[in-house]
Amino acid sequence: MKIIVDAFGGDNAPLEIIKGCADSVKEFGVNIILTGDEQKIKSVAYDNGISLEGIEIVHCEQVITMDDHADSVLKTKKDSSMAVGLQLLNQDKGDAFISAGNSGALCMGATLSIKRIKGIKRPAFAPVLPNESGFFMLLDGGANIDCRPEMLYQFALMGSVYMEKVMKVSNPRVGLANVGTEEHKGSELYRESYALLKNSELNFVGNVEGRDIPKGVCDVVVCDGFTGNLILKTYEGVAITLMKQIKHMFSDSTKGKLAAALVMKDIKFMKKHFDYNAYGGAPILGASKPVFKAHGDSKAVTLKNAVKLSMDYVSANAIEEILSALKV
Repeated sequence: MKIIVDAFGGDNAPLEIIKGCADSVKEFGVNIILTGDEQKIKSVAYDNGISLEGIEIVHCEQVITMDDHADSVLKTKKDSSMAVGLQLLNQDKGDAFISAGNSGALCMGATLSIKRIKGIKRPAFAPVLPNESGFFMLLDGGANIDCRPEMLYQFALMGSVYMEKVMKVSNPRVGLANVGTEEHKGSELYRESYALLKNSELNFVGNVEGRDIPKGVCDVVVCDGFTGNLILKTYEGVAITLMKQIKHMFSDSTKGKLAAALVMKDIKFMKKHFDYNAYGGAPILGASKPVFKAHGDSKAVTLKNAVKLSMDYVSANAIEEILSALKV
């Protein structure tokens, strides 16, 4: 299997991206194509003692920054590491593409360069997040601000296929994020979406409130991109704040330090469970080829886990499964 990776996407590029790719080659036996400035990639690898064995470099000089407009991937920066990576995927030079760069540009590139799965109205960002008992998928995580009921239904269908085929969750439970559990709650979009999901073949468990999402009441949480991005950013922010408070509680006094010594194993387990690096990033579900958005602040381990997820996505034939489930 060959995975294409944007070497210059993300806050910690290219060093952490190169490290993650090298670790992936060593651990998974995968072949990697890195897109970006070849001289810089080789220089960073040499300076940090990183082997480039199993890694091919496709040279390009432009970089899409977080300040660039989303359409730069198609217009002003066609020779960027992201645009070239998408082009290589479109040309079947690799099996999947990963970037930790500009989310809007990546989504636009996946939609207009890679194209959509036949019958899919809009691709969606679909991050996997931890909950009380395991993990769940949230979609749309921010790609589509304005949605229609049929789009939310398709998000639910794609999320169900991904969770079953890639994450190995049997008969995934689908919940519709809403302001109450009653069927009549929410805007017209959510009431109509509820009716579609209720009458579908999906394992729909009804509306779910924000406070219940971390409890693990469903495996797929469906909403429009505006709501989803608020849930995603709030979820991440609360987790970071909570871990900081726990750290202060155990480190600011002698009593706290003594207590920490007794529960350190449990604290480390909890920190690992709620660490987003374990999930690598979010697939752009609905794109006709596997495209993954890794976290913007990806470290080497995050990128490595994104590579593993993309490999699982390819191996599961998830795109073909989604197409089959659409029955178009």
